Amino acid sequence: MAYWPWFSFPEQIALARQADELGYDSVWVAESYGQEVVAVLGAMSAVTEQIKLGTGIMQIPARQPATAASAAATLDRISNGRLLLGLGLSGPQVSEGWYGVPFTSPLKRTREYVEIIRLATSGQALKYSGEQWTIPSEGGTGLGKPLKILGGGPVQERIPIYLGVTGARTIQQCGEIADGWFPFLFSPDHAEMLTEPLFAGMSRAGRDRSEMTIAAALPVAVDDDVDAARDLLRPILAFYIGGMGAKDKNFYTELAIRYGHADSAVECQDRFLAGDRRGAAAALTPELIDLISIAATPATLERKVQRFADAGVDTLVAVPFGDRPAVLEALARVTA
Repeated sequence: MAYWPWFSFPEQIALARQADELGYDSVWVAESYGQEVVAVLGAMSAVTEQIKLGTGIMQIPARQPATAASAAATLDRISNGRLLLGLGLSGPQVSEGWYGVPFTSPLKRTREYVEIIRLATSGQALKYSGEQWTIPSEGGTGLGKPLKILGGGPVQERIPIYLGVTGARTIQQCGEIADGWFPFLFSPDHAEMLTEPLFAGMSRAGRDRSEMTIAAALPVAVDDDVDAARDLLRPILAFYIGGMGAKDKNFYTELAIRYGHADSAVECQDRFLAGDRRGAAAALTPELIDLISIAATPATLERKVQRFADAGVDTLVAVPFGDRPAVLEALARVTA
């Protein structure tokens, strides 16, 4: 369900209800420098019964790790054990420009953050000594002491943690420490390249493939005219490839270049950063759009969904565009 302004709050709630009734596995909500994920998922927990609730993603620079642990335990408690906790560092532009947190030591920050959340939600006294965080804090009054989470903690014995990461080293670490990987704009055509560091990290940690869920998020549109479906996806794809980051540091521009579409990606970014959002969207070729999203007709939707399953994706996290309720109905039919 992404975030505002791409989705309105009433629309998010209505779609969550619909997905719950259709038997979807999970509903995921993002956050940005605007919408906050915990409040939205809290509202969804009150109007759904079975569907899992995923933070896709909760941003690490937004919260101290113990605060994230409290939020996770609260969401899990009020939803009766339905939380999937997606975490990520965002990027330098948002981390430093919105949260005021330097985008440094991404591997160490993520690893320590995960370790602290797991310790805090386990019911043990929270005592941690790391490079990024020390709990209880040193200095100050000296009155801090290790505390246990109040209220019984989460319902689940171990809340599944997903990491939304894109770089080879961060993906490898995801394979070592996380329960799931939450990639955005995953290309089935490049699955082996994308998953190689993930499986290397799992092997390094002595883990089995069954211990990792790949939950790939990507925009989806369905229309009788495939070009019309592509056009529905152009604005959101241009927003990420063109504007989600700085000129020299945009993870999604870099990803499209790795996919072999440098000309389209760079033109999209140049136009977007120059203020030409319509031109940025137009710069995306049909080939690139088809590589990183699902633009389908009713007749081709099942085949395009199947490509992700064949590429090893366990959970397809569809971000619907166009007639969103109709997209959810269509996806439910082809995956039934």
